Amino acid sequence: MHYRSTSYRIFSILNGVFLSLLALLCILPLIHVLAVSLSSSAAADANLVKLWPIGFTTEAYMVTLGNDRFISSFGISVLRTALGTVLSLLLSILVGYALSKETNEFKGRNGYAWFFVFTMLFSGGLIPTYIVVQKLGLINSIWALVLPGAMSVYNTILLMNFFRTSVPKALEEAAFIDGAGHFRTLWSIYLPISLPSLATISLFTMVGHWNAWFDGLIYITDTAKYPMSTLLQTIVVQRDLSSMSVSADEIQALSNRTVKTAQIFIATLPIILVYPFLQRFFVKGIVLGSVKE
Repeated sequence: MHYRSTSYRIFSILNGVFLSLLALLCILPLIHVLAVSLSSSAAADANLVKLWPIGFTTEAYMVTLGNDRFISSFGISVLRTALGTVLSLLLSILVGYALSKETNEFKGRNGYAWFFVFTMLFSGGLIPTYIVVQKLGLINSIWALVLPGAMSVYNTILLMNFFRTSVPKALEEAAFIDGAGHFRTLWSIYLPISLPSLATISLFTMVGHWNAWFDGLIYITDTAKYPMSTLLQTIVVQRDLSSMSVSADEIQALSNRTVKTAQIFIATLPIILVYPFLQRFFVKGIVLGSVKE
């Protein structure tokens, strides 16, 4: 239905202006970071760069991408994000599906639900968690970055509520009548309908793993096995360039700001590239054509 009233047109214009300004607030900082990373050392150090490079040069990117330590940390972050997202999504789907059932279908369902909620309110703490990881022999392993946070109770609750409220019960009953079991019903009925929610949870998990740096700092003692976020934390925050294996001549020739901004832009680029592929699920209807009369 198209609304042609004057008040609706005014609202549409104001809404468009507001959303445009909000988009600019999100995009302009990234453009500034890119401009600084492509500018000369003198212009960057003098704070002359705004939204366009001054003294265009790609030297900061050449040094960053040509460094074996940075490329290795980038690969570790990609592996960690892939493993963490798949494992977390798998556990959230299985637990969320089970908890979405009524108590007459799943005996003890409320007890399990409160058990998971309890872990959101209380945790073992940093030191006990570290001791568990150490005793399991996971120190300096990729699994030390993946397993401790593999089970996201928040994502599980989101999926549980979606399964209970948005997936038509008639579809599940029809699948059971046709002889499907729980795993077949989950794979053929629940997951196709739940693609928008799964895409959202996947994006949350990917961003969380990609940006996580603290666990790498405490669980990884070998700097050669640092994920990229941890490596950037030591470089940008602690200003420790030794982990980058940058020579003294390169340090002298490059601006500290251009190197930092180049690394920051490279770190944000993968998520920026992945988001458009998930965006189509966000704008898609939650349940389209699931039940036909």
